[in-house]
Amino acid sequence: MNQPQITPELVASHGLKPDEYERILKLIGRVPSFTELGIFSAMWNEHCSYKSSRLHLRGLPTEAPWVIQGPGENAGVIDIGDGQAVVFKMESHNHPSYIEPYQGAATGVGGILRDVFTMGARPIACLNALSFGAPEHPKTRHLVSGVVAGIGGYGNSFGVPTVGGQVRFHTRYDGNILVNAMAVGLADTDKIFYAAASGVNMPIVYLGSKTGRDGIHGASMASAEFDDDSADRRPTVQVGDPFSEKLLLEACLEIMAADCVIAIQDMGAAGLTSSAVEMGAKGNLGIDLDLDAVPTRETGMSAYEMMLSESQERMLMVLKPEKEEQAEAIFRKWGLDFAVVGHTTPSKRFVVKHDGDVMADLPIKELGDEAPLYDRPHVPSPPLPVIHARDVTPPVDIAAALEKLIATPELCSKRWVWEQYDHIILGNTVQRPGGDAAVVRVQDGPKGLALTVDVTPRYCEADPFEGGKQAVAEAWRNITAVGGRPLAITDNLNFGNPERPEIMGQFVGCLKGIAEACRALDFPVVSGNVSLYNETRSPGEELGRGILPTPSIGGVGLLDDFTKSATLAFKAKGEAILLIGETHGWLGQSVYLRDVCGREEGAPPPVDLGAEKRNGDVVRGMIHAGTATAAHDLSDGGLLIALAEMAIAGGIGAQLLAAPAAIVPHAWWFGEDQARYIVTVPEAQAGLVLAKMRGADIPCARIGSTGGGAIAIAGEVPVPVKALDTAFESWLPAYMNGRGS
Repeated sequence: MNQPQITPELVASHGLKPDEYERILKLIGRVPSFTELGIFSAMWNEHCSYKSSRLHLRGLPTEAPWVIQGPGENAGVIDIGDGQAVVFKMESHNHPSYIEPYQGAATGVGGILRDVFTMGARPIACLNALSFGAPEHPKTRHLVSGVVAGIGGYGNSFGVPTVGGQVRFHTRYDGNILVNAMAVGLADTDKIFYAAASGVNMPIVYLGSKTGRDGIHGASMASAEFDDDSADRRPTVQVGDPFSEKLLLEACLEIMAADCVIAIQDMGAAGLTSSAVEMGAKGNLGIDLDLDAVPTRETGMSAYEMMLSESQERMLMVLKPEKEEQAEAIFRKWGLDFAVVGHTTPSKRFVVKHDGDVMADLPIKELGDEAPLYDRPHVPSPPLPVIHARDVTPPVDIAAALEKLIATPELCSKRWVWEQYDHIILGNTVQRPGGDAAVVRVQDGPKGLALTVDVTPRYCEADPFEGGKQAVAEAWRNITAVGGRPLAITDNLNFGNPERPEIMGQFVGCLKGIAEACRALDFPVVSGNVSLYNETRSPGEELGRGILPTPSIGGVGLLDDFTKSATLAFKAKGEAILLIGETHGWLGQSVYLRDVCGREEGAPPPVDLGAEKRNGDVVRGMIHAGTATAAHDLSDGGLLIALAEMAIAGGIGAQLLAAPAAIVPHAWWFGEDQARYIVTVPEAQAGLVLAKMRGADIPCARIGSTGGGAIAIAGEVPVPVKALDTAFESWLPAYMNGRGS
């Protein structure tokens, strides 16, 4: 087959810069073949090589006594005792989901599920974090509809519950939405499977679905900013089949149980190329591939197309030779392709043959290890002024502000989204979406997992360091608020163009904040993903508009007894409502300041990690002791929004004391100070709890009692809980039905 001539234009179209191409020439000592150029393009793009980020990722804390596997494998692994491990990771499918929302989101779910079961774990839960453009943008409704349908369509068909997540709307995501998918699985601690190949002349087996032309250059597309031609990239979006993936899961777990596997790797970004290279490089071995043996669903596919295809539901495995026949029988039983496509070698070369010709012959370690590593210029974000509450004139009274905020896109119920997901399949979902964190029972025992995804992008833009700290702290608080002991996180670091120093400064600042919070809270990072170039350039613009910096944090915590988890709903009338944590009335970057006062400005609330730890440990202790009848952390919207959410969930109102004289009322009720919780306790125990808090030097104040049918603040107009419930639940369905913005 005639191969295109390697020209500067062809090199540039593969996302390689001139100096990177020169690096390739020096590395291999000759002009690469077309297939080799494609392989370098796949392995050296931002999505696969982390060339702009890995220098800074080294600063993250990744170890703890309970961490079995940190970053660098398909997923992270933590020990939860009794011979059980939790395997989890989060990844992005941002660009594909903007171009083709249903398939982009669906294959994002499929890819992250494979990352988990590749490690030998059975998936038990999915979560997601979704960022869409402004509701009034002409594409937003279409994108929300397609993404939610794609997530539900894949997860529901595969048979794993989607139990939690986040949904936000902001104009900065108009041209570049974010779809971050997280999967969680369970495995035995002594049966974890890794990607490093071992042994010479071991068979390399292709498993799963056939290879097609879908998804070619998918990883490269994910490493570039969007422009007005982005719709033309639809062929680079993969097409998923959840039913094939379910068969692949069962077949993989069966051959793992039969002790057939030496190493296994999901064919995700960059497909056959990255999976083969990573397996060989991690094992210090070479790989010989014969593409004539690769099962294809289209005729006449070239070596280039096969190496770069990102067709879904595929795995690569190094097999124990004596188990080949048994493994093939298992895969044939499940109706899946099984083909020996190569073998390991001692050469440390990556050799690819097709139609009897050598199409690629490259040094395998250097494909990964010698990828460019950039210390990109970065400048810190300038500090923003502190907004003083007394300088903010409230345009409406407290009751009107509450009614307005509870029905905003930021704070309204996301039931319309999560009711399209099957969140109870497998029968182990203890707490469904809508609370602080999901709780999933660990089958056949008393333990439960608390799962959450959190980030506040407006904080991250205003002050990347504090915003990074806050994202981790909020994940820690949400797990704590249901009674979980936070153990570890996965992250999905979504940012704009790293070649712009101010964007790289956001990345570096957020990462430093994340690292500091993880260390202080003993909450290590065990897996993750970096997604850069989330930026859109309009015709005639030299610089694009980047997304808000959005480092999504997926947290996992453990409950020793899932029956003792707490929920946010008020449980009974006449209980004392306690506010734990200090309130100063911080309005900078608050939802109140933005959506009621029309001012998106100011420094975000500072995060005191010592206070987070102390206050959270106390709340968790109250939940475990059965003292707290309800618990809820305070975040977006502040104190009054949290109280309204508790009242709506329980169908019970609250009689509240007036704001203290030292703080202006709108700042008391809507300020977003951190490290705070609302807990309810039986009236008879309130005095004892308050005394214990004083003795432990934990800020705690009684602010009212549960009861009645309204949120009634002394001196303010009462707001009926039913009216709040209607407003809370109405905005998103109305919008999706075409009646909203």
